[in-house]
Amino acid sequence: MSAVSEMLEPGAANRDVLPVVVDLDGTLLRIDSLHEAALDAVLADWRVALRLPGWLAEGKARMKAELARRWRFDPATLPYSPAVLAWLRRQRAAGRRLVLCTATHRDVAEPIARHLGLFDEVIATEGDNNLRGPAKAEALVRRFGRGGFVYLGNDATDHPVWDAAAEAVVVNAPAGVLREAQARHNVVAVLEDRRDVARAALRAMRPYQWVKNGLCLIPPVAAGNFWGVEAWAGAFAIALAFCLTASAIYLLNDISDLAADRAHARKSRRPFASGDLPVAVGLALAPALLLGGMLLGWASGALLPLLVYCAVSLAYNLGLKEQPLVDVFVLSGLYTIRLFGGGEASGHPVSLWLLGFSSFVFLSLAFVKRVSELQRLRDAGAGRGGRALRRGYMVEDIGLLQGCGLSASFASAIVLALYVQSETAARAYANAAVLWGAVPLLLFWQCRLWMSTTRGYMHDDPIVYAARDWVSWAVFGCLGLVVAVALLPIGR
Repeated sequence: MSAVSEMLEPGAANRDVLPVVVDLDGTLLRIDSLHEAALDAVLADWRVALRLPGWLAEGKARMKAELARRWRFDPATLPYSPAVLAWLRRQRAAGRRLVLCTATHRDVAEPIARHLGLFDEVIATEGDNNLRGPAKAEALVRRFGRGGFVYLGNDATDHPVWDAAAEAVVVNAPAGVLREAQARHNVVAVLEDRRDVARAALRAMRPYQWVKNGLCLIPPVAAGNFWGVEAWAGAFAIALAFCLTASAIYLLNDISDLAADRAHARKSRRPFASGDLPVAVGLALAPALLLGGMLLGWASGALLPLLVYCAVSLAYNLGLKEQPLVDVFVLSGLYTIRLFGGGEASGHPVSLWLLGFSSFVFLSLAFVKRVSELQRLRDAGAGRGGRALRRGYMVEDIGLLQGCGLSASFASAIVLALYVQSETAARAYANAAVLWGAVPLLLFWQCRLWMSTTRGYMHDDPIVYAARDWVSWAVFGCLGLVVAVALLPIGR
């Protein structure tokens, strides 16, 4: 939500002739460009992390120059403050001179100014002069004179600049900074369009994805242990551990995928890509979540599957997801690892029957995910040879992937049918023949997911889609009834 409040002061009649000077990071942009430049440079070449302290020792301006030279960014996709842009455009329409003045290096500021086409002048860090705080104030006084400009800023380092300005505009500032600004300076406007950081952090953790960790609860169900308190306590503990660990990995993945997400119509609204959540917060939160997950994994006795999940997920995000076919098998494996975690924590190791059945089901779901992505790419107008960003597929692969996915669905039904008539099922269930009802139910469910995918209804993740689908709930309700009846000693 955007809010603007303006407070005109007596004696400010000539306000409309003063140039308007705007800061970049946290003001015009909803991000810290230095943090993102450093992150991008380190992700591109890890050796940059070792060189950062040396550059900083030579002065912050030197470090900014090195990072600006390495930062690959598109000004068109950066998250700008809508409130600031609207305010500046009104000033521009009124004939005001607009100046971008920032401690960010000129190599970053100039492309942004050219893209927006709003500014008459750019004043930025270059050479040995780090244009921050008092240094920025001195530069503006030399350029416009004391009291010769209006300044838009957002944090405590802007107080010296507001001191030198005729009027202050405070943008998305912390409450303490705003109070001090209103006490010390001639604040004529307060612009607000930021989101709550705590809510943005929760959104970035993707709690809706936690439904997938319900797979940890399947081993005690498959073993017929519905009343074992210790088994269920262990299963729930490892499920929570997977939730925390997965959220940490989602944070790291989104941080590493900033440029790709900002170029994507829907993913550009994610908390980091949109600027709702600072990258620095994510880099602090991810290790905390990871530590919490590891502690729970250790307490549940299933730390090894959790560590394997973590390692495979990171490998997937760092490059395996770009390898065609490899990526779907890895995704399938990540689902299966959750089963192993639940089996270890509950004391009911995953049987070969469950492993065989689940492997085909999860492989089918992974193909669903990729087909849905490629169909959206095709529907967006990508022609032959069109590729999904950071994926190894082209739109003409849709038919092949659909065939592979449907084959995996039917293979899972065959494995389940063989299990139903096995000695293993006869020992676990008093009336195992009733389990035959599960075969058409699960095959119907998977075929319906494929139909939803073909028709373009599929969510990015089929399990999340199923969790929101009433037909899926009805199918799994019927499955629960089938299992319950199979456990009853009917006819014995």
